[in-house]
Amino acid sequence: PPREEAKAAIDMCKAASIQVKMITGDHKITASAIGAQLGIETDRTVEGREISEMSDEQLRECVKTTSVFARVSPEHKVRLVDAVRANGNIAAMTGDGVNDAPSLKHADIGVAMGITGTDVSKEAADMILTDDNFASIVSAVAEGRTIYSNIRKVVGFLLSCNIGEILVIFIAMLANLPVPLVAIQLLSINLITDAFPAFALGMEKEEPGTMTRPPRDPQEPIVNKKMTVGVIIQSVALALGTLISFMYGYFVHQDLEIARSACFFTLVIGELLRAYSSRSETTSIFRMKILENSYLNKCVFVSILFMFASIYVPFLNPVFSTQPLAWDELLVALLFAFLPMLGGEAAKLIQKRL
Repeated sequence: PPREEAKAAIDMCKAASIQVKMITGDHKITASAIGAQLGIETDRTVEGREISEMSDEQLRECVKTTSVFARVSPEHKVRLVDAVRANGNIAAMTGDGVNDAPSLKHADIGVAMGITGTDVSKEAADMILTDDNFASIVSAVAEGRTIYSNIRKVVGFLLSCNIGEILVIFIAMLANLPVPLVAIQLLSINLITDAFPAFALGMEKEEPGTMTRPPRDPQEPIVNKKMTVGVIIQSVALALGTLISFMYGYFVHQDLEIARSACFFTLVIGELLRAYSSRSETTSIFRMKILENSYLNKCVFVSILFMFASIYVPFLNPVFSTQPLAWDELLVALLFAFLPMLGGEAAKLIQKRL
């Protein structure tokens, strides 16, 4: 009899657009009955002898619409795996016996049973289920999707931050302005303000809806069209907010170090606010639990502590080329620091339409 959790796992696969196919050596009637209990479509059950009579092209068409295969031999299993892959799909194959080893080897991901599996099947597999539970495979898929999503968040965050910093320096040079940020400020931002929140973004939990979206194209790069658009918008917003803060301090207060301090403050706070916005590529920051990632909260706290120390601790001022900011200067710099976050939210709305 099928396990209770197996049906729920198969339902989750359906929601995630993952096709589940049952391949067994059992009788056709038994296979159909078990498939029906699990919620696998059993309108048609194909037997091994029918597979033997099919050409490779006919089998490729057959696996598109058939989910239950009975009375199959090891050779049939290999052909079925090859047919699934030939249709452009990623094939994960489970097995426990010696005769499953060839198909486990042919699959993109061979999954052997850790309890009932033979040593031969374990050697041929890419992954071993220690509990022999199909639901564990689905959990692994969810974990994999979360890891990939977190990698995208980290890459998008770091790209937008670094390109924004480059734009700040580049635009200031084109406008014949003094350099807004000195080398030590840029170095400290990259080592502390960028790196720590990026590590924390890599620890994000599974987002709601992770297992209800379709699989991604395996040929699609991490930095795809949507991310490129998002990075451009956020980089420009970060550079714009930072430059306006710098010019406010430079032209209004006529003090280069005050201007650099305001620029430094805006850039650091702007990137930290961007980190919270980067916790999801689709969900608005105003709809998520902002402080749910404790790792990010700690990293942001350390970064803010460092930034205030570099501005308000006297012996650090000459090291970082900063000056203490008055309350009005601080509030203006803080106001411009919200631009990058708003740019990130605007990018999410635009990306949804792409």
